[in-house]
Amino acid sequence: MKIVVLVIGKTNQAFVQDGIEEFCGRLKHYIPFDIEVVADIKNAKNRSFQEIKDREGDILLKYFRHGDHIVLLDENGKQYSSLEFAHFIEKKTHQVGKRLVFVVGGAYGFSEKIYAKANEKISISKMTFSHQMIRLIFVEQIYRAMTIMNNEPYHHE
Repeated sequence: MKIVVLVIGKTNQAFVQDGIEEFCGRLKHYIPFDIEVVADIKNAKNRSFQEIKDREGDILLKYFRHGDHIVLLDENGKQYSSLEFAHFIEKKTHQVGKRLVFVVGGAYGFSEKIYAKANEKISISKMTFSHQMIRLIFVEQIYRAMTIMNNEPYHHE
């Protein structure tokens, strides 16, 4: 199984990108892992929020493959502790065929097409984070899950 984090738009803050690269490098020792970046919508300032969500949704659909298990990072999704998330990932390694795809939506959320395609939703926190920061936080949590699954000392209870 491969874990993919699918994001909309490039990470444009250097300190965030540096952190993401650090954890991506660490993750590759545990599991096939990749971040796929979907291009931002052009002329977004001239479009409604709904139109932006719909266009992003149409683009995201092109990145999904047959057999993907799609998990949306959504404020209304299920919340996990780090230990619970590690168990979630471990369970998926036995259930998911090829790709476990986590999707970080754009600033206005997901279109109905994406919600319909998703297998499940998870929430990182009840707090709101920028779409730049959530990438770093989430990649670190995937790394933390891998260390928990391997009984390594990174995570402390």
